[in-house]
Order: sequence, then structure tokens, then C-alpha cells
Amino acid sequence: MFRLMRLMTLAPGHFHAALVQKRALHGVHHRTYVYAPLNGDTLNHLTRIASFNNRHDNPTSWEVDLRAGADYLERFAREQPGNTVVLSGRNRPKIDLMQLAVSNCLHVVADKPWIIDHRDFPKLEALFREAELRDALVWDVLTERFEVTNWLQRELTRDADLFGDWQVGTPAHPALWVRSVHFLKKTVNGQPLVRPWWWFDPEISGEAMADVGTHLADLSMWLIAPDQAIDYATQIQMLAADRSPLLLTQEQFGAVTGLGAFPPELRPYLAEGNLYYAGNNSATYTLRGVHVRLETTWEYESAVGGDTHDSIARGTKATVTVRQQPGTQPELFVAATDLADHAEMVERLRDRCDALQRDFAGMSVSDLGTEAQVMIPDGWRATHEDHFAAVMDEFIRYFHTPRAIPSWERPNVLARYYITTKAVEMARATSHVLGQKSVHKTS
Repeated sequence: MFRLMRLMTLAPGHFHAALVQKRALHGVHHRTYVYAPLNGDTLNHLTRIASFNNRHDNPTSWEVDLRAGADYLERFAREQPGNTVVLSGRNRPKIDLMQLAVSNCLHVVADKPWIIDHRDFPKLEALFREAELRDALVWDVLTERFEVTNWLQRELTRDADLFGDWQVGTPAHPALWVRSVHFLKKTVNGQPLVRPWWWFDPEISGEAMADVGTHLADLSMWLIAPDQAIDYATQIQMLAADRSPLLLTQEQFGAVTGLGAFPPELRPYLAEGNLYYAGNNSATYTLRGVHVRLETTWEYESAVGGDTHDSIARGTKATVTVRQQPGTQPELFVAATDLADHAEMVERLRDRCDALQRDFAGMSVSDLGTEAQVMIPDGWRATHEDHFAAVMDEFIRYFHTPRAIPSWERPNVLARYYITTKAVEMARATSHVLGQKSVHKTS
């Protein structure tokens, strides 16, 4: 029997909580519930939902039942008017909120990261045991899987005739290198994004590798071992990790938070009037023997555009690269490992693109001499905000047909959070630049 999904948003603190409702969702009841403290985070969430309802083109029709107050969590556990929980807010307590939802037989769609500290890894394992016991679906908001260049990079690296086998690489020259650059000051849904103060506290929101690094860790498995389960205990070897801060002035902090001064909670991360933000991390590891390096970078503001994503995948026959210049769309390039094989590579790439015309009509190949570019029609491009709708479509499909969930999804959740949290743990063990040992508290 068909059942509607009924959403309950719990303690929204991040704008992603609203983006999953940016458009009408088939199979989801228009009445949604918000359980939260009555604070600025909640008001910002309601404002975003209202903007979706009031826009001129394709407005939504969400009816929000707000149940706010100091006892919101108790009311949530007692009332439960819906069957699915949306989580996107403070990262530290997220795993406990997920556990609460699942213990009440509720499904969960939770924005990354689920955990930010490796000490919470046993909670993640326990969550899946509980979810299996209660037939609850828990789902990660992995928007990067729906970026067309990432999807095509995956398809091309799976083509043994074009890509060959994965190179093994070395720590200094990895076979897979993935880097993301994000900006603090940005526009979302046409409005300047206001970030809450706690977003800059690594003990609440996590360091960059624990947060946005979740996407990169997922893509590494998605590319190197597509549709396969990864055993984090035997198939991942962490080699190195590092961290460095992004320094923010009080003026910059105020520009993105709307606050006139640093709150006292951030004093441990202040030095000489600047905030040390845990925005830059790297991780090097092997995945089934293939060397991988991930880099997460945060900068204050981009002069010409938004966030960027770059990726280099090295095979024995070809290298498949995603490159994105600031202010432009990501683009996909392929180069023969041996330049003497360039013409043959281009021919094979054209054959592969022709075979993909059913899914990507109009795609073509441009021979640039030393490499080739896959020309992606504008119709296949989508924004980061649009990817949330694709995630929700997938989640709703599995909500109705849970047996269709690939068997590798659950073990790979463990694997990606093992990578991110171990990297942060390793970096902290060798560097205290963001902690109180080297950053003096201000009085």
C-alpha cells in the first residue's frame, strides 16, 4: 500500500535543511513539522521555506507546523506526527539525534557529517545495527554524486579500454587526487548566507575534513571501487593527515554571521584579534592499494565565483580530470598516459560518449591536441542547490522500495566516516595550531 512520506525537521541549523524542500517532492505530504528551539537558526529555516512558497516560478506549498521551545526534543520523542526525520544542523549531536529517531522506528535523511570525532565511530556502527533491527532507512545527503562531471568521471574510469587499470601511485603522486575549495561568504537561494557562530567552532561543526571531506571520501570509493562494499578495517590504510587554519578578522566574521563581536564560546580559537578557523585539511591513504589524497580548503570570499572542485584520476591508459576555474562550471578532460596513444584515446573516448548518448544526448568530444575535453550540453548542468532534489528523489525511491538499496551503501558509510574522522584525529595528534596549546585565549 502506498504511503506518503511525512517530514519532521529536527533542530535545523544549516541551510541544507531547507534545500531538501526547495521544490515539491512527489510522494511527500505538503504538511511538514519542525521541532526546534526558538532561535535564529529556526527562524532562518522558516524564512527559507517561506521563500520557496512565495517565489514566482514553481512555488512550493509547504505547510509548516512549528513546535518550538525548550522542550522540543521531548515533544519530538513523544509526538512523532511524521515518519521521516530531516537533520541538518549542529554536527556534534547529530549522531545522537539519529539514534533517537531510529530507536523510534523513524527513517532519517541526514546531511553530512554524521560524526566529526573518531571517538563516536562506535555510535555509527550501533546506529546501523539499530536501523536494521527496526527496518529504518538512514540516508546521507551526498549531492556530489549528482554533479554531471563526477558522474562522467566515474563512467570513464570504469572503461578498461579507455582508462586501463588504476595506477597504484605514491603518497607524493597519488593515483586519485581530489580537492574542494569553499568560500565562507556566498549567496544561497539568491540571498547572502548568514552563518551561525557555532559553525566556526570545530568542537560543534567539525574540521573541514570531517565535514565537506565526507563528499571527497565518498567519491574516492565511488570512483576506485564502484558499486562495491569497502571494509574499512582491511581495505583502507591511513598514511598521513595535516591541518592549517584560515585566519578571519572580526570584520570578516561579522560579515558572514551578522554579529558585532566574537562570542565568548570562540575565545579558545582567537589570537591577536583574529579567529583561527579549522578550514584546511588533507588526508592521504590507500584504498585497496590505490593511493588517494584529499584536500579541503576554505577561503573567505571568491572575487569571481563560488566553490570549486578538482579531481585527477590516473589510469594505466589515461588520466581523467575534472577541472573548475573560479566562476565557471567544472569541465571534464581526458589525456592518454602515453602521448603517443593520444589519437587512439580520442577515438575510444568518442565511442564511449556515443554509447552514453541515451543518458546525455548532445555530448561530444573536442580534441585539444595533448588532451581531449568532453563537451557537456548545458541541459545536463545543474547547480549545487538543484542536487538536493536529486538526493531526495533517490531517498524517496528507497523509502518505498527499501530492498532496492545497494548492499554496498551501508559498509561504505562506515568507510567514508572512518577516513574523515581518522584523518582529523591524525592531524590533531601532530598539530595543535587550532587548539589552546598554541592559540592564546583572549580575556
